Amino acid sequence: MQQLTGAHARRARRQAHLLDGSDLTPVEVVDRAVALQGQDLRAVLRAIAVRSAPGTTVAEVIAAFDAGLLVRSWPMRGTLFATTPGHLTSLLSHTGDRIHRSMARRRAELGLDDRMVDRARDALLDALEEGPQSRADAMGIWTAAAIDTSGGRGYHLIVHLAIAGLIHWGPFDGEEQLLVATPAREPVADALPQVFRSVVLSRAPMSEADLAWWTKLPLGVLRPALTAVTDLTRVEVEGTEMFTIGEPNGDPGPAGVDLLPGFDEWILGYADRTLVADDDVFRTLVPGGNGIFRPAVLVDGVVRGTWRVPIMRGIPQKPVLDLVKEPSARDRRAIEKALETWPHS
Repeated sequence: MQQLTGAHARRARRQAHLLDGSDLTPVEVVDRAVALQGQDLRAVLRAIAVRSAPGTTVAEVIAAFDAGLLVRSWPMRGTLFATTPGHLTSLLSHTGDRIHRSMARRRAELGLDDRMVDRARDALLDALEEGPQSRADAMGIWTAAAIDTSGGRGYHLIVHLAIAGLIHWGPFDGEEQLLVATPAREPVADALPQVFRSVVLSRAPMSEADLAWWTKLPLGVLRPALTAVTDLTRVEVEGTEMFTIGEPNGDPGPAGVDLLPGFDEWILGYADRTLVADDDVFRTLVPGGNGIFRPAVLVDGVVRGTWRVPIMRGIPQKPVLDLVKEPSARDRRAIEKALETWPHS
């Protein structure tokens, strides 16, 4: 089994994540990755653009959603992701029932019995036959049908119907993403090996624990599908066994500076994040452990701090850095140059 240093593994991951460039369209980027974290809408649009061909704009990513080539929903572990219609169907065919069971207790606490869920489904799907609906529209439709949406009930209903494969977030109206009905589609038979191969390909090296965490599928489902991935290769990274697709190439050398949007797969694509961020950095990246992942500054694949572009009266202001440790003068110049040339504000 080939052994990789932490630095080599991070540089290999950077290439897998397409942070060193690609010639792909936004749809090809998402299809290759299977899904990308989508809790923060602005962030995921930028995460896709960063990985696409040079010059790709956020507007082009939005156009892919408008065309129905990309969608946003809850395909795994009750978390929003950007994905493709085909991947959404395949993933939900394996995860949907499991997620619904995990939400049953909360649904009961909210007083959402099967009869009320069915009424909410019928009312919203009837409205969606007339065209896309905003979240506020959905709440209004349900209120008019005497369905209480307060206390998180409305949000829970949207999530429930999306996990049932009935609705998803699709086209945009300005900066707001709208709900549409999900067309019926048969999942591809035996799709899991190819799904797992794509997940590993776009994040390697990653461990079995990382893959299980990302999909939230049990090992009894995961391991048989992995055996069908013929070019899966095992490597060791600082004492941990991980997967790559094919034999890893030689260490490509220092990677320089990357700026990533919040909630990026570079961090959230793994159960174990110690390879890219130590405890001090992680406290800055997720202040107070509140689940809000800030945009990250990477130097040779290691998170050194966070960054943001304040907006005042709709106008981007000078970028603000929050670095945990003062970098070398050379790295500081590289970070500042990256901030000046960031194309996706």
